[in-house]
Amino acid sequence: MAFSLNKIVFPPRHGYNPLLQTNSSIKSLTSALFSSQRSCSCPLSSSSRLIQPVKVTTDDRALSSIITALEKQDNILKEDDQDEEQEQAQEQPNSRLAETWREIHGEDDWAGLLDPIDPILRTQLIKYGDMAQACYDAFDHDQFSKHCGSCKYMPKDFFPSLGMQDFGYDVSRYLYATSHINLPNFFKKSRWSKVWSRNANWIGYVSVSNDETSKMLGRRDITVSWRGTVTHLEWVADLMDYLKPVSADKIPCSDPSVKVESGFLDLYTNKDDENCRFGKYSAREQILTEIRRLIHKYPGEELSITMTGHSLGSALAILSAYDIAETGINVADDGKAVPVSVFSFSGPRVGNTRFKNRLEGLGVKVLRVVNVHDTVPKVPGIFFNEHVPAIVQKMSEITPWSYAHVGVELALDHRNSPFLKDTNDPGHAHNLEAHLHLLDGYHGKGHKFVLSSGRDPALVNKASDFLKDHYLVPPFWRQDENKGMIRNHDGRWIQPERPKHDDHPPDTHHHLKQLGLITDDDHFYHRPAS
Repeated sequence: MAFSLNKIVFPPRHGYNPLLQTNSSIKSLTSALFSSQRSCSCPLSSSSRLIQPVKVTTDDRALSSIITALEKQDNILKEDDQDEEQEQAQEQPNSRLAETWREIHGEDDWAGLLDPIDPILRTQLIKYGDMAQACYDAFDHDQFSKHCGSCKYMPKDFFPSLGMQDFGYDVSRYLYATSHINLPNFFKKSRWSKVWSRNANWIGYVSVSNDETSKMLGRRDITVSWRGTVTHLEWVADLMDYLKPVSADKIPCSDPSVKVESGFLDLYTNKDDENCRFGKYSAREQILTEIRRLIHKYPGEELSITMTGHSLGSALAILSAYDIAETGINVADDGKAVPVSVFSFSGPRVGNTRFKNRLEGLGVKVLRVVNVHDTVPKVPGIFFNEHVPAIVQKMSEITPWSYAHVGVELALDHRNSPFLKDTNDPGHAHNLEAHLHLLDGYHGKGHKFVLSSGRDPALVNKASDFLKDHYLVPPFWRQDENKGMIRNHDGRWIQPERPKHDDHPPDTHHHLKQLGLITDDDHFYHRPAS
């Protein structure tokens, strides 16, 4: 018979010590035996359920049976208490988040929240991980599709189409990046001759918490979710492992020694305004104008800016968070700075030590979730990185190959999960759904792996073959029905047409002028199709 993952009973979050409770029962019984020769009741729990009176006797067998009966009653009460604790644990994150969100987003660099892991932090990490995973689930990577490289859904339908309507966020803008020779494996292109865009790919989205969710969060959350690559780890080979000053691409940093990997910077700043309406603005210009627009849209409100991404998307999340803080886009008209934080999943190193120091000096908070067996967080900078002695770091700063991770690391180990295969496959170790599964069962270093939220382990095999075979979950099981094909009125199977793709809001140019990033002399390509 197939094992049903949906019917797994997950242990409660809070432990229960039966020995302590049994000792309490025996003490209560002993007190009753010596205080009365008549029937008595022995309260064993704070539960409202009453224990039936027992008749006192000096017979050893009778005493043993009384203790056994009390222990059975105790077990019933214990189960009731555990149920109550589980309900409280499920309600607690939502009720306390409004009060603690600044700590959850790194105000104190997550001190005291990682080991053991804070349950609210775990819940939020999984949420933002799901928002990054949505980039993969919504991306059309089928090269036989005429829409390859785009998002499958319109912005208003994005979260409902993915079953995420309960997240309480609305998409405000899609993000696009222009292909270039430095990262050829990142971009997917259709085999059709007539396509929606020849040079651009959908790369993520900006979303905003709605009124109800904002009240629960304690602020209005602006989230930017960056897509990684769907070609597994091929993109790692594309890294030029060459540092480039951020100021070379008009990021306003006065220190030319602040550098990032050139491929990441090019992907973030390149555009194709001559040939494609989707490449009219760089990813950088799209992000800065949208963040500015949203901050102005909600004047006087408590706001947060949260970046998330997996793999290459993690690098873009860190780079864009730095850019927002460096440019001062997060400063509202009243002079108040909106906190900027990053929840990164399995991301590579982005820049050098000077970049790390500058980013952290600007107050950007980064929490990096990694699997210790994943190779991606170990690149670039295999030889010169934050792990070498300080004197070596100092000497290597002048080289174009010295890198350093930013922020705080939360290290997980997939070999601690009883659900996952013990494999050295680098693709499995890098899988985002596997990271979210590991987060769900992580309680701290040396603690037993116990799933805490009821998250379905079958999600791990959505795009991998990582679950142990005896769970009978098919590998790579997620796919569109009939791979997106439909039957027309003639009985033929065809690819359906989709609504016209959105490119860029009409006020983008206006906001770029307000930010001083363009002038009236700048011209853009306005052809109706790519």
